[in-house]
Amino acid sequence: MRTALLLLAAAVLAACQPRTSVVPLVASPESLAALVGEWQGDYESPAAGRSGSIVLTLRAGSDSAIGDVVMVPRSASPAAGSAGVHSPAPATPLSIAFVRASGDSVTGRMQPYESPDCDCRLTTTFAGRLDGDRITGTFVAHGAPGGPQAGTWRVSRKR
Repeated sequence: MRTALLLLAAAVLAACQPRTSVVPLVASPESLAALVGEWQGDYESPAAGRSGSIVLTLRAGSDSAIGDVVMVPRSASPAAGSAGVHSPAPATPLSIAFVRASGDSVTGRMQPYESPDCDCRLTTTFAGRLDGDRITGTFVAHGAPGGPQAGTWRVSRKR
């Protein structure tokens, strides 16, 4: 039984690992230099019931980054009355289409993706503010029934 649980945990963790893709960056040399490093964080949209992780790496002297976002759909949280027992829904890796940086402002767009909750195609834009080793911001997903879905995101540079 313990071995089966360990194998299940390993499979879930492997499914949650982001696949990395190249992300084009548009920025001045100074703005690019401010973003160099390995960034990790998360996002959440209480209205949509989604959350997930963000991983982004930018190397010095490059005009592109490597990174992705992993979406954990609403059905991955424990159901009410289930005493915390649930079957995790698969995490979905999403690709960042581009990032633009200017001064302390960071904006961008995700590649369009299929939402696991509404069987619809969403397009998400995001904006944030760089403050040292942290970027915090908001995002809006368009294309869902009922209108746009907003949320927040944050990443920190790993040292």
